[in-house]
Amino acid sequence: MRKHIVAGNWKMNNDLAATAGLITDLKRKVNNGDAEVIIAPTYINLHSAFESLSDSNITVAAQNMHQAKSGAYTGEISAAMLKSVGVNTVILGHSERRAYFNEGDELLTEKVNAALENEMRVIFCFGEELEDRKAGNQEKVVESQLKNALFHLDASAWSSIVLAYEPVWAIGTGETASPEQAQDMHAFIRKTVAETYNEEVGENVTILYGGSVKPGNAKEIFGKPDVDGGLIGGASLKADDFFEIVNAFA
Repeated sequence: MRKHIVAGNWKMNNDLAATAGLITDLKRKVNNGDAEVIIAPTYINLHSAFESLSDSNITVAAQNMHQAKSGAYTGEISAAMLKSVGVNTVILGHSERRAYFNEGDELLTEKVNAALENEMRVIFCFGEELEDRKAGNQEKVVESQLKNALFHLDASAWSSIVLAYEPVWAIGTGETASPEQAQDMHAFIRKTVAETYNEEVGENVTILYGGSVKPGNAKEIFGKPDVDGGLIGGASLKADDFFEIVNAFA
């Protein structure tokens, strides 16, 4: 049975004090009953977050990592460095990394490979832009992103892969993605994975929705049969909102 996950991507927010305060609030509220809860603070707060959460069920993830083991890559962090501070899960391919830092399929393939070689779990993000959706090309774009970055993997590697579908056109654009649209794409993704590998891999892979999930729509979105949770942005920075989203699985 595939796992329910609610992951909070804190992006470039919260200094050390704000991170500690939010973690304290989350520990009071989140009891992890029906979904795994993940938070992804900034690099500089990963170790303190891990230590603060060592007595809880909340998992700490990194927002990104470099594909090399080490070297002259100023400002970058390797998989081994993340593991050395207790972090075993990493978000790769986020739409903002793709848009602002030009991360494409070839680079993401290298990052995925490096993470798996270091026995890390990957939350792999992908999704179509507004022009793709308007042209009716969303399935082609999504299939291409999956194929190019992930479909070289052996079936056994998929136990360490979590998919996160981001309809980029529905994030900060004024456009709205309905729960039905989320379900349609998640069903397509699951079918595509199953056809590439087998029914077992397709059925067992967790697929998160990353399209502006909020307390008001979480229960309806998470109630769809192929939506296994969410990758949450802004709402994860408010303990009460994040708790309500996590609690949508209760």
